[in-house]
Amino acid sequence: MDRSLRNVLVVSFGFLLLFTAYGGLQSLQSSLYSEEGLGVTALSTLYGGMLLSSMFLPPLLIERLGCKGTIILSMCGYVAFSVGNFFASWYTLIPTSILLGLGAAPLWSAQCTYLTIMGNTHAEKAGKRGKDMVNQYFGIFFLIFQSSGIWGNLISSLVFGQTPSQGSGVLAVLMIAAFLEPIRDVQRESEGEKKSPPFWSTLLSTFKLYRDKRLCLLILLPLYSGLEQGFLSSEYTRSYVTCTLGIQFIGYVMICFSATDALCSVLYGKVSQYTGRAVLYVLGAVTHVSCMIALLLWRPRADQLAVFFVFSGLWGMADAVWQTQNNALYGVLFEKSKEAAFANYRLWEALGFVTAFGYSTFLCVRFKLYILLGVLSLTMAAYGLAECIESQNPMRPHAPGQANQAEDEEIQTKM
Repeated sequence: MDRSLRNVLVVSFGFLLLFTAYGGLQSLQSSLYSEEGLGVTALSTLYGGMLLSSMFLPPLLIERLGCKGTIILSMCGYVAFSVGNFFASWYTLIPTSILLGLGAAPLWSAQCTYLTIMGNTHAEKAGKRGKDMVNQYFGIFFLIFQSSGIWGNLISSLVFGQTPSQGSGVLAVLMIAAFLEPIRDVQRESEGEKKSPPFWSTLLSTFKLYRDKRLCLLILLPLYSGLEQGFLSSEYTRSYVTCTLGIQFIGYVMICFSATDALCSVLYGKVSQYTGRAVLYVLGAVTHVSCMIALLLWRPRADQLAVFFVFSGLWGMADAVWQTQNNALYGVLFEKSKEAAFANYRLWEALGFVTAFGYSTFLCVRFKLYILLGVLSLTMAAYGLAECIESQNPMRPHAPGQANQAEDEEIQTKM
């Protein structure tokens, strides 16, 4: 098996084990701990911590610890949160939510950086386009990762009132520590040894990237991603599923979402090289808009069981676009500043989550759907403009090592 693919699989199964314990807990927070708003407060605190850590920690930790060290350290925060749910109270959930939030942004930034480098490294060796391999690797990752929602929610549903064991989280940490190849070794082979930038430069690199107009336009993509995920895990599960069918159906509905999301992720990772990412973005936007309009018009009843699963399945179909294409897009467009780019991605996604959970308690569902429609419209308009700007740079290399070839072709054309 190719070395890059092997490392991608190790990361993917590590996240599968970690989020099998965490995924079910997240889905049940707003319903299981509804008294005095503990569940929603815990989720808001979690993403608030993620929001703060996104500003500074990811580039710094990845630079100092490497991707592997950052992933291992950050995973420990998830294990702590799982343990805190066994003794759920304001004194356990809130502190562990903060700890998880501080580790979430570095965890995901390190994972995205790792997959991007693996994709580009393999593309260079195989003579393929970097963006195609990065898309494919993110598709493989989200196929395996999203299945964690199936197992986590299945445990929560079959043994309702019991949370998934934190043992799988511990196994995830051990698996990454034992089998994942340090990314710095790969970088030395593909890019050569580089001198570490100054501390303050690394710390502020997340904000320096805003000089790029493309990033300023693309920040709405992760913002919307956070809003739509927050709506599903908080509002759809509580206002539609729990109120009509009962809390015992939440896990099964979320299993449908995760299964559809997982299958579509690997599909999009494969077909993107033929269709292009713009087509997939349009597909995701149209699907979500259709769901939102239908939810505005729908009056749920208990005898419409299948409809609840149709909505979650369609939502997962569209969410797979945002997860695979957003991450691949950031990795391809900001290849030289991957750590800072993914830190920005997690910053705005966390802001979307915090906003969704923040207005969860005082806005009705109808207004939340209007907000999603408005943000999605702005997001697609900004994305289209960013693609126009990118299309004006035809000589931008798609994979490492292609820059010199492109320059040579340009010189020959001029001669």
